[in-house]
Amino acid sequence: MTNKYILAINPGSTSTKIAIFLSEEKVLSQNISHSAEELAPFARIIDQHHFRQSMILAFLKDSAFDVTLLAAVVGRGGLLGPMASGTYLVNDEMTEFLKQTKAEHASNLGALLASDIARKIGVNAYIVDPVTVDEMSALARITGLPEIPRISIFHALNQKAAARQAARMLGKPYEQCRLIVAHLGGGISVGAHVDGKVVDVNNALNGDGPFAPERAGSLPSWGLVELATSGRHDLPALKKMITGKGGIVAHLQVNDMRKVEEMVKAGDARATLVFEAMAYNVAKEIGALAAVMEGRIDANVLTGGIAYDTLFVELIRRRVEFLGRLIVLPGEDEMTALAQGALRVLLKEEKPKQWKHAGGNA
Repeated sequence: MTNKYILAINPGSTSTKIAIFLSEEKVLSQNISHSAEELAPFARIIDQHHFRQSMILAFLKDSAFDVTLLAAVVGRGGLLGPMASGTYLVNDEMTEFLKQTKAEHASNLGALLASDIARKIGVNAYIVDPVTVDEMSALARITGLPEIPRISIFHALNQKAAARQAARMLGKPYEQCRLIVAHLGGGISVGAHVDGKVVDVNNALNGDGPFAPERAGSLPSWGLVELATSGRHDLPALKKMITGKGGIVAHLQVNDMRKVEEMVKAGDARATLVFEAMAYNVAKEIGALAAVMEGRIDANVLTGGIAYDTLFVELIRRRVEFLGRLIVLPGEDEMTALAQGALRVLLKEEKPKQWKHAGGNA
């Protein structure tokens, strides 16, 4: 296999992670932090584009890495609308859409940063498995109100990477596996992976599925409507209660699950109840998807930062182990997942997709 240098870029709200890989081996990495003062002059996230690009280029120059060695640049995908999973070539239509979209999310910068740097050195730019990957079945979309269908927004990049790793452990191609993958982080998404597609998954961004450290999750509809019409909260505040200030934060006023575990071990009865309830909800979601998959499951997979918490994992394990093998893959190495997606294209193991506006793809 010919060695390929790949630059991966993952913009977050207050930092830009970059890493250089030689094939799948990380050889250089940096988490570039951006202070509130540095970001204050920019009215919108997209306006930070050139500022962040200059920081990346400065780091590459200071590290004395020869950028002409790069075979590709890959960025985290943004809010591009429903799309199939895979590695996408960053094209002009994609970058123009991201510049014009009203959706505010740091991941929207990924394709722009990758594209600009790739053009400077004459290679292709890619994105891999954005959060808007949508492979849901028609059945999974239907709710009791036609005006409110279920939609797919989840941790696609890490879920797909964990599923591929689990498939290798099982000795089967991912495209021939039946897996339930739970990403356990600030948000929680649980997806049914059937033959390489996520046919059902909760919307982890906008409030669906298990509650999480910073997400309210699914709520009783009647109570939510009464809260929304009570006049006590405006629309932005209500949305923040669902995404950002819901879940563990709402109950315990902390979002760090390590602190919650400390509270549990110290005998805090309220923290213990809420901690166990979150695990209970994850297990219940896994059980629901087991029914969707008619009980034919190769393995259940737990991934994300909270999968490091052995107590939390055991609370899930005891409720789902009757379904079969449980594979625990803690953490979320999004940088490696980005590089692997680009590498599959460079090695011609996968054909890059072409993004088209309005959710079309080829």
